[in-house]
Amino acid sequence: MSARKRLLVPAALAAAFVSIVLSGCASTVALDPAASATAPGCAEIMVRLPTSVASQDQRLTNAQATSAWGTPASVLLRCGVQPYGPTTLPCVNVSGVDWIEDDSQKPSYTYTTFGRDPATEVIVDSNAVSASTALIDLQTAISAIPETGKCLDANDLLGTGNGTSTDAPTDSPTAPAATVAP
Repeated sequence: MSARKRLLVPAALAAAFVSIVLSGCASTVALDPAASATAPGCAEIMVRLPTSVASQDQRLTNAQATSAWGTPASVLLRCGVQPYGPTTLPCVNVSGVDWIEDDSQKPSYTYTTFGRDPATEVIVDSNAVSASTALIDLQTAISAIPETGKCLDANDLLGTGNGTSTDAPTDSPTAPAATVAP
């Protein structure tokens, strides 16, 4: 074996070992892409995502228009989900973005943008991070999709409300329901 080959073989083995060790530290998060993941609006969001959400570092994912933060992943994002129409689920406004809050999988909460198309879903493990902090950290990226409607409650529809939703995620069953306002 030539001297050059004797040097290349150990170097290649060392490089393979390092890549295996490093890939074990930052495994890819497996997610399913949303139906409209290829929408241009999702690309606008993806290029604006922060590298850290709720003090959790961003991770690689295996699906288009998705992202994850934390080890284990405590914040998951999927762009291109079906937008909500009128619903009785609570609507919260965090930093100017309306979100439909679904707490049916507590302690994981699912927040879906309201009045933005394509819609974006964010799943937060409330045992690991603050939902409010995560949604605030994502506000700049989410705002890349223009707002086409606001959350309203029954008082707003009857003309007795002020047209605003609650200001932060809540477990309260009295939070306003979402209804489209042009």
